[in-house]
Amino acid sequence: MTATAPGPQESPGLLEVRDLCVTFASDRGTARVVHNLSYSVSHGETLAIIGESGSGKTISSRALMGLLPAAARVTGSIRLNGQELVGLPEHEMRRYRGRDVAMVFQDPARSLNPTMKIGEQVTEAIRLHAKIAKRQARQQAVDLLGQVRLPSPERRFHEYPHQLSGGMRQRVMIAIALAAGPKLLIADEATTALDVTTQAQIMDLLLDLQAQYRMSLILISHDMGLAASYAQTVLVMYAGQAVERAPVRELFASVRMPYTKVLLNAVPRLDLPPHSPLPVVSLRAPDLTRPAPGCPFAPRCPRRADDCTEKDPVLEEHENQHSWACLHPEEPAEQEQETTVQEVVQ
Repeated sequence: MTATAPGPQESPGLLEVRDLCVTFASDRGTARVVHNLSYSVSHGETLAIIGESGSGKTISSRALMGLLPAAARVTGSIRLNGQELVGLPEHEMRRYRGRDVAMVFQDPARSLNPTMKIGEQVTEAIRLHAKIAKRQARQQAVDLLGQVRLPSPERRFHEYPHQLSGGMRQRVMIAIALAAGPKLLIADEATTALDVTTQAQIMDLLLDLQAQYRMSLILISHDMGLAASYAQTVLVMYAGQAVERAPVRELFASVRMPYTKVLLNAVPRLDLPPHSPLPVVSLRAPDLTRPAPGCPFAPRCPRRADDCTEKDPVLEEHENQHSWACLHPEEPAEQEQETTVQEVVQ
Protein backbone atom coordinates (compact mmCIF):
# COMPACT_ATOMS: atom_id res chain seq x y z
CA MET A 1 0.00 0.00 0.00
CA THR A 2 1.04 3.59 -0.49
CA ALA A 3 2.21 6.09 2.06
CA THR A 4 -0.26 8.38 3.79
CA ALA A 5 -1.54 11.21 1.58
CA PRO A 6 -0.09 14.71 1.92
CA GLY A 7 -1.59 16.86 4.66
CA PRO A 8 -4.55 19.16 3.99
CA GLN A 9 -3.95 22.66 2.72
CA GLU A 10 -4.27 25.57 5.11
CA SER A 11 -7.64 26.88 4.00
CA PRO A 12 -11.18 27.25 5.34
CA GLY A 13 -13.21 24.09 5.83
CA LEU A 14 -15.03 22.75 2.80
CA LEU A 15 -17.57 20.61 4.68
CA GLU A 16 -19.05 21.26 8.12
CA VAL A 17 -21.38 18.66 9.60
CA ARG A 18 -22.98 19.62 12.92
CA ASP A 19 -25.36 17.55 15.10
CA LEU A 20 -26.51 15.46 12.16
CA CYS A 21 -29.33 13.08 13.05
CA VAL A 22 -31.05 10.56 10.77
CA THR A 23 -34.06 8.56 11.92
CA PHE A 24 -36.38 6.07 10.25
CA ALA A 25 -39.88 5.14 11.39
CA SER A 26 -40.54 1.40 11.52
CA ASP A 27 -43.08 -1.06 12.95
CA ARG A 28 -40.75 -1.56 15.93
CA GLY A 29 -40.38 2.16 16.58
CA THR A 30 -38.15 4.99 15.41
CA ALA A 31 -34.63 3.87 14.53
CA ARG A 32 -31.97 6.42 15.46
CA VAL A 33 -29.48 5.54 12.73
CA VAL A 34 -27.24 8.62 13.02
CA HIS A 35 -27.13 10.63 16.23
CA ASN A 36 -25.53 14.04 16.82
CA LEU A 37 -22.73 13.45 14.34
CA SER A 38 -20.31 16.36 13.91
CA TYR A 39 -17.12 16.63 11.88
CA SER A 40 -15.44 18.81 9.27
CA VAL A 41 -13.36 18.27 6.15
CA SER A 42 -10.82 20.80 4.93
CA HIS A 43 -9.97 21.55 1.31
CA GLY A 44 -7.72 18.78 0.04
CA GLU A 45 -8.13 16.62 3.16
CA THR A 46 -8.74 12.87 3.20
CA LEU A 47 -11.04 11.74 6.03
CA ALA A 48 -11.68 8.06 6.72
CA ILE A 49 -14.97 7.19 8.45
CA ILE A 50 -14.56 3.73 9.97
CA GLY A 51 -17.06 1.37 11.61
CA GLU A 52 -18.69 -2.03 11.39
CA SER A 53 -21.83 -2.67 9.36
CA GLY A 54 -24.76 -0.77 10.86
CA SER A 55 -22.59 1.91 12.46
CA GLY A 56 -24.26 4.65 10.39
CA LYS A 57 -21.30 5.57 8.21
CA THR A 58 -23.03 4.92 4.88
CA ILE A 59 -26.33 6.51 5.93
CA SER A 60 -24.50 9.65 7.05
CA SER A 61 -22.64 9.87 3.74
CA ARG A 62 -25.85 9.43 1.75
CA ALA A 63 -27.31 12.28 3.80
CA LEU A 64 -24.55 14.49 2.38
CA MET A 65 -25.68 13.54 -1.11
CA GLY A 66 -29.40 13.91 -0.41
CA LEU A 67 -29.88 10.27 -1.43
CA LEU A 68 -31.84 8.97 1.55
CA PRO A 69 -35.36 7.57 1.05
CA ALA A 70 -38.36 9.77 1.73
CA ALA A 71 -38.99 7.91 5.01
CA ALA A 72 -35.76 9.28 6.46
CA ARG A 73 -35.93 12.31 8.74
CA VAL A 74 -32.76 14.40 8.67
CA THR A 75 -31.99 17.16 11.16
CA GLY A 76 -28.89 19.10 12.06
CA SER A 77 -26.63 20.93 9.63
CA ILE A 78 -24.59 19.99 6.56
CA ARG A 79 -22.80 23.00 5.10
CA LEU A 80 -20.81 22.54 1.89
CA ASN A 81 -18.82 25.61 0.89
CA GLY A 82 -21.13 27.59 3.16
CA GLN A 83 -24.35 26.27 1.57
CA GLU A 84 -26.78 24.52 3.93
CA LEU A 85 -27.88 21.22 2.36
CA VAL A 86 -30.28 19.93 5.01
CA GLY A 87 -33.81 20.77 3.92
CA LEU A 88 -32.74 21.81 0.44
CA PRO A 89 -35.45 20.94 -2.14
CA GLU A 90 -34.55 18.12 -4.52
CA HIS A 91 -34.46 20.36 -7.59
CA GLU A 92 -31.87 22.55 -5.86
CA MET A 93 -29.95 19.59 -4.45
CA ARG A 94 -29.41 18.33 -8.02
CA ARG A 95 -27.25 21.39 -8.69
CA TYR A 96 -24.84 20.38 -5.91
CA ARG A 97 -24.94 16.62 -6.45
CA GLY A 98 -22.21 15.80 -8.93
CA ARG A 99 -20.90 19.34 -9.31
CA ASP A 100 -19.93 19.98 -5.66
CA VAL A 101 -20.17 16.52 -4.08
CA ALA A 102 -20.09 13.14 -5.81
CA MET A 103 -20.05 9.55 -4.66
CA VAL A 104 -18.46 6.26 -5.74
CA PHE A 105 -20.53 3.33 -4.51
CA GLN A 106 -19.47 -0.11 -3.31
CA ASP A 107 -20.94 -2.24 -6.11
CA PRO A 108 -20.41 -0.82 -9.61
CA ALA A 109 -22.25 -3.78 -11.15
CA ARG A 110 -25.45 -2.51 -9.50
CA SER A 111 -24.71 1.18 -10.02
CA LEU A 112 -24.07 1.01 -13.77
CA ASN A 113 -26.94 0.56 -16.22
CA PRO A 114 -26.42 -2.89 -17.81
CA THR A 115 -28.37 -1.89 -20.94
CA MET A 116 -26.26 1.18 -21.77
CA LYS A 117 -22.75 1.28 -23.16
CA ILE A 118 -20.03 2.65 -20.91
CA GLY A 119 -19.45 5.72 -23.07
CA GLU A 120 -23.13 6.62 -23.10
CA GLN A 121 -23.28 6.60 -19.30
CA VAL A 122 -20.20 8.80 -18.89
CA THR A 123 -21.40 11.15 -21.64
CA GLU A 124 -24.79 11.44 -19.96
CA ALA A 125 -23.14 12.43 -16.66
CA ILE A 126 -21.08 15.12 -18.41
CA ARG A 127 -24.04 16.64 -20.26
CA LEU A 128 -26.11 16.63 -17.07
CA HIS A 129 -23.89 19.41 -15.71
CA ALA A 130 -22.52 21.09 -18.85
CA LYS A 131 -24.45 22.43 -21.85
CA ILE A 132 -22.14 21.15 -24.55
CA ALA A 133 -22.63 19.33 -27.83
CA LYS A 134 -22.88 15.55 -27.72
CA ARG A 135 -19.73 15.13 -29.83
CA GLN A 136 -17.72 17.27 -27.42
CA ALA A 137 -19.16 15.39 -24.45
CA ARG A 138 -18.21 12.07 -26.06
CA GLN A 139 -14.62 13.22 -26.45
CA GLN A 140 -14.55 14.39 -22.84
CA ALA A 141 -15.91 10.98 -21.81
CA VAL A 142 -13.06 9.20 -23.61
CA ASP A 143 -10.58 11.57 -21.95
CA LEU A 144 -12.10 10.84 -18.53
CA LEU A 145 -11.87 7.09 -19.11
CA GLY A 146 -8.22 7.60 -19.92
CA GLN A 147 -7.68 9.69 -16.77
CA VAL A 148 -9.01 6.88 -14.58
CA ARG A 149 -6.52 4.56 -16.35
CA LEU A 150 -9.08 2.38 -18.06
CA PRO A 151 -7.15 0.33 -20.66
CA SER A 152 -8.01 1.19 -24.28
CA PRO A 153 -10.59 3.88 -23.39
CA GLU A 154 -11.73 4.33 -27.01
CA ARG A 155 -12.65 0.64 -27.22
CA ARG A 156 -14.16 0.46 -23.73
CA PHE A 157 -16.34 3.46 -24.63
CA HIS A 158 -18.41 1.13 -26.87
CA GLU A 159 -18.60 -1.81 -24.45
CA TYR A 160 -21.25 -2.77 -21.89
CA PRO A 161 -20.62 -3.12 -18.14
CA HIS A 162 -20.71 -6.93 -18.25
CA GLN A 163 -17.73 -6.91 -20.61
CA LEU A 164 -15.52 -5.24 -18.00
CA SER A 165 -13.86 -6.63 -14.88
CA GLY A 166 -14.83 -5.41 -11.42
CA GLY A 167 -11.84 -3.09 -11.25
CA MET A 168 -12.63 -1.65 -14.67
CA ARG A 169 -16.25 -1.04 -13.71
CA GLN A 170 -15.11 0.79 -10.58
CA ARG A 171 -12.88 3.00 -12.74
CA VAL A 172 -15.92 3.83 -14.87
CA MET A 173 -17.84 4.78 -11.72
CA ILE A 174 -14.99 7.07 -10.71
CA ALA A 175 -15.06 8.67 -14.17
CA ILE A 176 -18.81 9.32 -13.81
CA ALA A 177 -18.26 10.81 -10.35
CA LEU A 178 -15.60 13.15 -11.75
CA ALA A 179 -17.71 14.25 -14.71
CA ALA A 180 -18.54 17.64 -13.21
CA GLY A 181 -15.28 18.16 -11.30
CA PRO A 182 -16.66 17.89 -7.72
CA LYS A 183 -15.01 19.58 -4.76
CA LEU A 184 -15.74 16.60 -2.49
CA LEU A 185 -15.65 12.93 -3.46
CA ILE A 186 -17.13 10.23 -1.20
CA ALA A 187 -15.88 6.68 -1.73
CA ASP A 188 -18.32 4.35 0.01
CA GLU A 189 -16.57 0.98 0.46
CA ALA A 190 -15.35 1.55 -3.10
CA THR A 191 -12.72 -1.22 -2.98
CA THR A 192 -14.47 -3.83 -0.81
CA ALA A 193 -15.50 -6.13 -3.67
CA LEU A 194 -12.04 -6.05 -5.33
CA ASP A 195 -8.95 -8.19 -4.85
CA VAL A 196 -6.07 -6.75 -2.82
CA THR A 197 -3.95 -5.72 -5.80
CA THR A 198 -6.85 -3.98 -7.54
CA GLN A 199 -7.83 -2.30 -4.25
CA ALA A 200 -4.39 -0.70 -4.02
CA GLN A 201 -4.55 0.40 -7.67
CA ILE A 202 -7.96 2.04 -7.19
CA MET A 203 -6.87 3.80 -4.00
CA ASP A 204 -3.66 5.08 -5.61
CA LEU A 205 -5.79 6.31 -8.51
CA LEU A 206 -8.17 8.13 -6.15
CA LEU A 207 -5.28 9.92 -4.43
CA ASP A 208 -3.75 10.94 -7.77
CA LEU A 209 -7.10 12.26 -8.98
CA GLN A 210 -7.64 14.02 -5.67
CA ALA A 211 -4.43 15.99 -6.23
CA GLN A 212 -5.24 16.62 -9.90
CA TYR A 213 -8.77 17.89 -9.23
CA ARG A 214 -7.87 19.49 -5.87
CA MET A 215 -10.69 17.58 -4.20
CA SER A 216 -11.40 16.59 -0.65
CA LEU A 217 -11.98 12.88 -0.11
CA ILE A 218 -14.11 10.92 2.37
CA LEU A 219 -13.35 7.20 2.59
CA ILE A 220 -16.17 5.12 4.07
CA SER A 221 -14.84 1.75 5.21
CA HIS A 222 -14.60 -0.93 7.89
CA ASP A 223 -10.92 -1.45 7.00
CA MET A 224 -8.49 0.05 9.52
CA GLY A 225 -5.59 -0.76 7.22
CA LEU A 226 -7.09 1.39 4.46
CA ALA A 227 -7.50 4.28 6.88
CA ALA A 228 -3.90 3.94 8.04
CA SER A 229 -2.62 3.91 4.46
CA TYR A 230 -4.58 6.71 2.83
CA ALA A 231 -6.25 9.06 5.33
CA GLN A 232 -4.98 12.08 7.23
CA THR A 233 -7.83 12.02 9.77
CA VAL A 234 -9.85 9.07 11.07
CA LEU A 235 -13.39 9.22 12.49
CA VAL A 236 -14.67 6.05 14.17
CA MET A 237 -18.44 5.49 14.35
CA TYR A 238 -20.46 3.10 16.51
CA ALA A 239 -24.25 2.83 16.72
CA GLY A 240 -24.69 6.00 14.68
CA GLN A 241 -22.35 8.11 16.81
CA ALA A 242 -18.79 9.36 16.54
CA VAL A 243 -16.78 7.66 19.29
CA GLU A 244 -13.19 8.61 18.39
CA ARG A 245 -11.48 11.07 16.04
CA ALA A 246 -7.81 11.93 15.56
CA PRO A 247 -5.06 12.51 13.01
CA VAL A 248 -4.14 9.11 11.60
CA ARG A 249 -0.74 8.71 13.27
CA GLU A 250 -2.02 9.89 16.63
CA LEU A 251 -4.95 7.47 16.50
CA PHE A 252 -2.92 4.37 15.77
CA ALA A 253 -0.17 5.32 18.22
CA SER A 254 -2.60 5.94 21.09
CA VAL A 255 -6.03 4.32 20.69
CA ARG A 256 -8.31 5.51 23.50
CA MET A 257 -11.76 4.16 22.65
CA PRO A 258 -12.15 0.41 23.45
CA TYR A 259 -14.28 -0.09 20.33
CA THR A 260 -11.50 1.33 18.15
CA LYS A 261 -9.08 -1.09 19.79
CA VAL A 262 -11.41 -3.97 18.94
CA LEU A 263 -11.41 -2.91 15.27
CA LEU A 264 -7.65 -2.53 15.29
CA ASN A 265 -7.09 -5.95 16.87
CA ALA A 266 -9.25 -7.52 14.15
CA VAL A 267 -6.74 -6.51 11.45
CA PRO A 268 -4.82 -9.65 10.33
CA ARG A 269 -1.12 -9.41 11.18
CA LEU A 270 1.74 -11.08 9.32
CA ASP A 271 3.72 -11.60 12.51
CA LEU A 272 1.11 -13.98 13.99
CA PRO A 273 1.35 -17.78 13.52
CA PRO A 274 -0.83 -19.29 10.76
CA HIS A 275 -4.49 -19.91 11.66
CA SER A 276 -4.33 -17.65 14.69
CA PRO A 277 -7.92 -16.74 15.66
CA LEU A 278 -8.82 -13.08 15.44
CA PRO A 279 -10.29 -11.38 18.51
CA VAL A 280 -14.07 -11.03 18.45
CA VAL A 281 -16.42 -8.78 20.38
CA SER A 282 -19.27 -10.51 22.20
CA LEU A 283 -22.98 -9.84 21.76
CA ARG A 284 -24.67 -7.95 18.96
CA ALA A 285 -24.70 -4.28 18.11
CA PRO A 286 -27.41 -2.35 20.00
CA ASP A 287 -31.02 -2.10 18.85
CA LEU A 288 -31.26 1.38 17.31
CA THR A 289 -35.02 1.49 17.88
CA ARG A 290 -34.52 1.12 21.63
CA PRO A 291 -31.40 3.05 22.62
CA ALA A 292 -30.40 2.30 26.20
CA PRO A 293 -29.03 4.94 28.55
CA GLY A 294 -25.30 5.29 28.87
CA CYS A 295 -22.58 4.31 26.42
CA PRO A 296 -23.96 2.30 23.47
CA PHE A 297 -20.83 0.11 23.48
CA ALA A 298 -21.08 -0.67 27.21
CA PRO A 299 -22.75 -4.12 26.90
CA ARG A 300 -19.88 -5.31 24.67
CA CYS A 301 -17.03 -3.38 26.27
CA PRO A 302 -14.26 -5.17 28.21
CA ARG A 303 -13.64 -1.98 30.25
CA ARG A 304 -17.22 -1.24 31.25
CA ALA A 305 -17.97 0.00 34.76
CA ASP A 306 -21.22 0.76 36.57
CA ASP A 307 -21.37 4.36 35.37
CA CYS A 308 -21.04 3.28 31.71
CA THR A 309 -24.72 2.26 31.70
CA GLU A 310 -25.83 5.46 33.39
CA LYS A 311 -23.90 8.35 31.86
CA ASP A 312 -23.79 9.27 28.18
CA PRO A 313 -20.14 9.81 27.14
CA VAL A 314 -19.52 12.92 25.05
CA LEU A 315 -16.97 13.18 22.24
CA GLU A 316 -14.43 15.60 23.69
CA GLU A 317 -11.11 16.75 22.30
CA HIS A 318 -7.99 16.16 24.37
CA GLU A 319 -4.31 16.44 23.50
CA ASN A 320 -2.96 16.23 19.93
CA GLN A 321 -6.37 16.90 18.35
CA HIS A 322 -7.48 13.52 19.69
CA SER A 323 -11.16 13.19 20.68
CA TRP A 324 -12.92 10.24 22.24
CA ALA A 325 -16.29 9.44 23.85
CA CYS A 326 -15.47 7.11 26.72
CA LEU A 327 -15.72 7.33 30.51
CA HIS A 328 -12.91 4.79 30.99
CA PRO A 329 -10.64 5.12 27.96
CA GLU A 330 -7.65 2.98 27.16
CA GLU A 331 -4.47 4.41 28.66
CA PRO A 332 -1.32 4.43 26.50
CA ALA A 333 0.67 2.82 29.33
CA GLU A 334 -1.83 -0.06 29.46
CA GLN A 335 -1.50 -0.91 25.79
CA GLU A 336 0.80 -3.83 25.10
CA GLN A 337 2.82 -1.83 22.59
CA GLU A 338 2.53 1.27 20.51
CA THR A 339 0.73 0.53 17.26
CA THR A 340 2.25 2.34 14.33
CA VAL A 341 0.72 3.09 10.98
CA GLN A 342 3.35 0.89 9.34
CA GLU A 343 2.31 -2.12 11.48
CA VAL A 344 -1.35 -1.73 10.56
CA VAL A 345 -0.73 -1.68 6.81
CA GLN A 346 1.62 -4.67 6.72
